[in-house]
Amino acid sequence: MQTASLPRTPTGAQPGPAVSAGTSPETDSAPRLPGRSAHLDLIQRAYRAFGSRDVAALLETLAPDVEWIHPDGMAAYGLGGTKHGHAGVREFLSHVPNVLGGMRLQPEEFVQSGDRVVVFGTRQVTSRRGRTETLSFVHSWTLSGGKAVRMEDIFDTAAFHRLIES
Repeated sequence: MQTASLPRTPTGAQPGPAVSAGTSPETDSAPRLPGRSAHLDLIQRAYRAFGSRDVAALLETLAPDVEWIHPDGMAAYGLGGTKHGHAGVREFLSHVPNVLGGMRLQPEEFVQSGDRVVVFGTRQVTSRRGRTETLSFVHSWTLSGGKAVRMEDIFDTAAFHRLIES
């Protein structure tokens, strides 16, 4: 099992529908650091794509038939359940600004075991009315053939509901 952590940095939510992520100092073309795997590199690239709102770069990290899973408890807002493929991910991402005023992801710890990478982090979430809270998340990524084939977002849906409704 491999673990990699990014330094914690203060983040504030930014207005608008941005979804951004913490970044590491390396670029995509930088040599791999000792102890880092291709899986960790791929997932960190996905978070950089989130951070720069680069949907095309995000989709490059995902298999064409990816499963993009969010808690069923978010269905009332159109954000729950499983989306399939690149079209499903695009649909999901395009719907987020209808529900939230903004979001910034801060992945903090990456744990790899085989073809699975689990990411622990926080997100600064801003409601459409401007209230911002820091909420924890766990993302479970499954990889195959150099791409993410499954991403499951795990979080406290009750806290998310309270924020959306605030």
